[in-house]
Formats: sequence, C-alpha cells, structure tokens
Amino acid sequence: MKLRIATWNIHKGVSALGRRPRVHGIKQALASIGADIVFLQEVQGRHDLLAIKHASWPSQSQHEFLASDTQHSAYGKNAVYDHGHHGNALISNYPITAVRNHDVSDHAFESRGILHCAVTIESHVIHCYVVHLGLFAGSRLRQTEALIEAVSASAPAHAPLLIAGDFNDWTNALSDHLCARLGVVEVFDHALKASRFGSYLRRLSGRGPRKAPARTFPAAMPMLQLDRVYVRGFDVVDAKVLFGASWARLSDHAPIVTELMLRSAEVMASVDSSTSGHSATSPIEKRHASGQL
Repeated sequence: MKLRIATWNIHKGVSALGRRPRVHGIKQALASIGADIVFLQEVQGRHDLLAIKHASWPSQSQHEFLASDTQHSAYGKNAVYDHGHHGNALISNYPITAVRNHDVSDHAFESRGILHCAVTIESHVIHCYVVHLGLFAGSRLRQTEALIEAVSASAPAHAPLLIAGDFNDWTNALSDHLCARLGVVEVFDHALKASRFGSYLRRLSGRGPRKAPARTFPAAMPMLQLDRVYVRGFDVVDAKVLFGASWARLSDHAPIVTELMLRSAEVMASVDSSTSGHSATSPIEKRHASGQL
C-alpha cells in the first residue's frame, strides 16, 4: 500500500509579515499536494481579532476549514490566549479512529504538544504523531523523551508509525536518539547515497554516511533543518521539500512531501524494536475531533 504524506508548519494561516490571511491559499496548496495524511503545526483553532479584522477569515477552525468535505481531521489545542488558541492538527483521507493530545510544554513561555491519532486504513492501524518542539535545546531534549514515552505507551512495539512536524532541531542533535529508541528512520536519511566518495571514507572510519535532514526554513530559500518525517514499518519511495517564492507567500516553513510504501505484517513483525506498550487512545466518533479525551 502506497501513501503520500506531508508535514507543514502553516504559521497560523497568516503571512510571515503583516498578518495578512493566507489560509485560503494554504487550502489550495494542500489540495495540489494531494497527500493522504497531512501533519500540520501552528494551526489556528480560533482567533477573534483576525476574524473581526478580515471578512475572509473562515468561521471554522482551521483544521476543519483546510480539510475537504471527504476528509477527516483532528486538532490538539496547545497555546490558549484571550482571543483564541492554536495547536497541531492532522488531516486524513482515512478515518481517524482515536485521538489524544499530549501537553509537553517545558516552561511558561512556550506551549507545546504532541497530537497522537490512530488512522485506520483497511485492516491496518497507523499511529500518527504530530510534533512541534520548543525553541530551546534543553526543552527539545526533554520533549523528545516525552515523545518516546508517549509512543512507547500508546503504540504496539511493531506497529507502523508516522512521526512528523516541526522539531526545531537545526543541529540534528535529537535524531539518532529518537531513531535508536523507537526504531524509526528519517525519510531523508533513508535516501542517503552510499556511493559518494565522502560516504566511502566515512564507512572506512566506521562512522557510516553523514545524515542530512532536509532544509525547510525559510521557505523562500531554505537554510535550516527544522522539520522532520520519521517512519517505522514503511519503505521510503521518495521525499522532497516544496520551496520557493510561491510557498514563501503562504508560510515561513516549506512543506515536506514523502511517498511511502507500507510493509507487510510479516516484515514489520521481524523488526527488532525495544519499545513496547499497548495502551490505546479513546475512540472518537466525529469527523473533526478536538484532540481532547
């Protein structure tokens, strides 16, 4: 089974400068991407001031507005203020059968969360985690541990995983630990070319190929490696970043799009993983879920 996955920090649906609405353009862009599952960060659940100021501001929460009539969506509220709130969201072509939002805020100045959704595709349950980590290195380290604990407690050891979002990990300090603990691989690491001479020298020294996450920020000309897609139980067919002037008009982050092939149950069961745990999230019935149990 082949799936198209995207992750995108949409900057609350407004321009990076000037606070001009971009949510209608984002909706069109998501339709053009055509992903089966979309991981979104900085999704505006409500913003009363922008709703008053701009007649075109949607009356719905952004996760509901951005999903088509046939899609399912879930929202995890993280930051709450007098005139509204924002958080993470998941949009899926397939039913979202369970949802839970984990508060991983590390201090009073940054509200962060991990939105866990179970997506059912035919007979398969895919555990999806939408991530937005903090701006400080210490916070990101503790939040990564919280992510590992959340995944270990909520997904069976060999279940297929999709973990995607804005990790703010521009030094790539967290990836090796996350991969080792959860048995995941980052989609751009998966595509490393071992034939390069530099990779050959690194193999001779016992270091392996140099890992190179995608550059996604700023969207016009990406320089920083902020966003990631980690997978388990999938083969990576392709991965790319959509960047340039047209994408920069929509958000300060460039989206990542990856094509994945779900492995067979026999192959997944043979994967050596140190994680365990079988706690299920509570079922939800509505197509658009709030991320609250």
